[in-house]
Amino acid sequence: MKLIVGLGNPGTQYEKTRHNSGFMAIQKLADKCDAANASQKFNARISIVRVQNEQVLLMEPTTFMNESGQAVIQAVSYYHIDTSDILIIHDDMDLPVGSVRIREKGSSGGQKGMKSIIEHLHTEAIARIRIGIGHDTRHDVPDYVLSPVSKSEWPAYEEALNTAADAAYAWINTPIQKVMSLYNTKPSNVLK
Repeated sequence: MKLIVGLGNPGTQYEKTRHNSGFMAIQKLADKCDAANASQKFNARISIVRVQNEQVLLMEPTTFMNESGQAVIQAVSYYHIDTSDILIIHDDMDLPVGSVRIREKGSSGGQKGMKSIIEHLHTEAIARIRIGIGHDTRHDVPDYVLSPVSKSEWPAYEEALNTAADAAYAWINTPIQKVMSLYNTKPSNVLK
């Protein structure tokens, strides 16, 4: 079994915020996989789907972002999932809006949900898809990440969400190095 986790915060007030990029991407992935109704388990909203011959657990932790590792470790322990079969999708302020970067492993880069997962699994060897949300230095970090994407940024941002969902879908049955070469992107307005 493989586990794909989209990170975000529960609650309608956070639904369309930059910090919920992982939730938005995993919802697009669930649509792509024709996921049936989600259920509540492991402090998360989950769906189990089959893609070709692979069983995949799609997860949105219902803990707050900085406690995401609690949900992940429960599923990993219950299903005996190897860390090489885990993919995390999350926002990244260090990437411009519209960018998607896939990594095989690495530090949390300051992303608190990723930090929690690394702490619970005791390893940085966890694949992740990072969705660029940019950074506006005129705002404090919490205010910025908990704000919605602007109308002018939305087209590039939505394209990045779609790319992240496509990359996650490909990752299920494709080596990560190939997924990286196919789906690592920059925003369209930078590709000149």
